[in-house]
Amino acid sequence: MTPLETALKTQYETDYLKWIETTLEKLRSRDYDSVDWENLIEEIEDMGRSEQRSLKSNLIVVLVHLLKWQFQPDRRSGSWGGSIVEHRRRIQEAVDDSPSLRPYLESIFDGCYLQAVKQAKAETGLSSETFPQQCPYELVEVMSDEFLPH
Repeated sequence: MTPLETALKTQYETDYLKWIETTLEKLRSRDYDSVDWENLIEEIEDMGRSEQRSLKSNLIVVLVHLLKWQFQPDRRSGSWGGSIVEHRRRIQEAVDDSPSLRPYLESIFDGCYLQAVKQAKAETGLSSETFPQQCPYELVEVMSDEFLPH
C-alpha cells in the first residue's frame, strides 16, 4: 500500500465526512489518481444495498399494519393508519427517485409478506393460522392510498 493509500484509508476510517469531502474535491478536480477507489466503490455498493433494505423494511411495516388492520378490526387505531400512510409514502418516494427499484419491490413482495406474518403474529398474539399463507393483497393495493382491507 502506498503512503497516499494509507493516508486515504486512515481518513476514511477516522473522519468519514472529511473523506467524502476530500473524495468529492478530487473527483471534481479530476485528480483520479488520488481517489480512494476501493472505499468509494464499496460506499456506492452500500448505497444501493441501503436503498433496498429501506424499501424492504418499509414494505414489511405496511404489510404488518394491513394484516393487523384486517385481522384485529376492534383494535384499529390512528397510529396504524398513520403508519400505513407514512411507509407507503416512503416506498413511493424511493421508487419515484429510483424507478429501477420497482422490479426489486416486486421480487421481494412474497418474502416480505412472510416476514410480515411473523411480525404480526408476534405483535398481536394471534396464531399463524389466522393469517393467509399467501398474501391476500396485490402490490398495487398495498401501495394504494385508498386501500384498507376489511
